[in-house]
Amino acid sequence: MHKSRLPYRYWLLAFHLVTATRKGFSTKEIQRQLDHKRYQPVWCMVHKIRACMGLRDDEYALSGTLELDEGFFSIETPEDKKHEPPKRGRGSQARAKVLVMVESEPDTESSNKGKGRKAGYLKMKVIADLKSKTITGLVNRHISPESCLDTDDSTSYVELKDAVSGHRPVKVVDKKQAGKVLPWVHVAIANAKRWLLANHHDIKEEFLQFYLNEFCYKFNRRYFGHATFDRLLLCAISYKNEFRYL
Repeated sequence: MHKSRLPYRYWLLAFHLVTATRKGFSTKEIQRQLDHKRYQPVWCMVHKIRACMGLRDDEYALSGTLELDEGFFSIETPEDKKHEPPKRGRGSQARAKVLVMVESEPDTESSNKGKGRKAGYLKMKVIADLKSKTITGLVNRHISPESCLDTDDSTSYVELKDAVSGHRPVKVVDKKQAGKVLPWVHVAIANAKRWLLANHHDIKEEFLQFYLNEFCYKFNRRYFGHATFDRLLLCAISYKNEFRYL
């Protein structure tokens, strides 16, 4: 809120709207609820809140047994790549690469639709490439070294055995098998894509991380109920937010 020209009432209402439902609201809808004429100040305010969510989650390292895989999210094609011939698959200009890490402990209860695992905390990080050095660097930063990782047998993960105490790569033949080997990673990716498609449109790659911050923050606090609002307020006064719209 520091140096913001928007009323504090706007900020408090934005905190409420962001945490009121699991699905959340688009910035356009928040602007309508606030009855504010200009879109950009509201957009900047909401992105500051999302940046703060990411700062809070970055303080915690994932641990235990984890699933790790990459997802590809639809984005607006960057201006400098619009003249290039369209590509398909991983190299598409309209897709951003995201590393997805989720705690996934064995679970004997039947409430998880037969997945056999219980989801813990989640992290999603936008990455520039799928090089082994990039993946390992993020694992070192966000995952406890005592953890055990379940992944597919991609060459991007060859160095993970040196980053954590256990690495169990599995050769995945088809997509159906991937859903069984890494169930919660794929559930998280599918839910995030559905959430983005329902609420937001034409997301630029440089801002995708802020939207994923909100999704992960709310996923990690899915059992907090109304206390999520209080936690977000506490989070907001704990950091000096350097988000700027350029």
